[in-house]
Amino acid sequence: MKVLVTVKEVGEADDDFEIEGTDIAASDLEYDLNEWDDYAVEAGVQLAEAGIADEVVAVTIGPERAEETIRMALAKGADRAVRVWDDAFEGTFADVSSKVDVLEAVVDEEEPELVLSGVQAADTAFGATGVALAERIGFDHAAVVNDLDLDADAGVANVHRELEGGIEELTEVDLPAVLTVQTGLNEPRYASLRGIRQAQRKEIAAKDLGDLGLTPADVESALTLTEMYEPESDSDAEIIEGDAGEAAGRLADVLREKGVDA
Repeated sequence: MKVLVTVKEVGEADDDFEIEGTDIAASDLEYDLNEWDDYAVEAGVQLAEAGIADEVVAVTIGPERAEETIRMALAKGADRAVRVWDDAFEGTFADVSSKVDVLEAVVDEEEPELVLSGVQAADTAFGATGVALAERIGFDHAAVVNDLDLDADAGVANVHRELEGGIEELTEVDLPAVLTVQTGLNEPRYASLRGIRQAQRKEIAAKDLGDLGLTPADVESALTLTEMYEPESDSDAEIIEGDAGEAAGRLADVLREKGVDA
């Protein structure tokens, strides 16, 4: 059984950062593997270690810089990776449909029986790519999975889903399937020194839209990012200054003004 894991490189801003145009300055961002995708990678690797999965393939949509991130997935046990990028993505804000167009083409090439994805990405938090992909490719799916028991012989994934109000659902999903996983599904491993060295020798297939039979028109985004700014902080908080006596007196006045009496 082949498992395809979608991963994403996300940028986390420093406490102090500058905005350049419609994005945070690249020098103020630290890039890493999306937290939810880390759990998806671990789930795929555990299936391989259990002898259920024959191959675990990681796929990402990102520029050459993202290879450092996807190599972390390889260092943790993924067998090989696919990185898709094209000039058509430069300067655009890709929507869910655009990403699904690309991932659908990769699924057509790889023909996995199971696709694992994080529930959401830490940067955009759309939480829609995995389920939208399942709809597009016609796979069964389950979202917000926090426990997984896969019976490959029966072609069924037994999953726990985290629902609203602390309710958990136990359900069966027929393979092939797409599962979007929640944090807590497992304990993602650290990449060992040996794993990091092995990752340098593993294949990362770089593809553009043409390699996947797509055109820029196919991935044209319906979203346009027009402005980015830091919202102004508007607070009614009052900082009480002075010595203890003055501060206590002012605090008493404020409490009386608010209708708080002894």
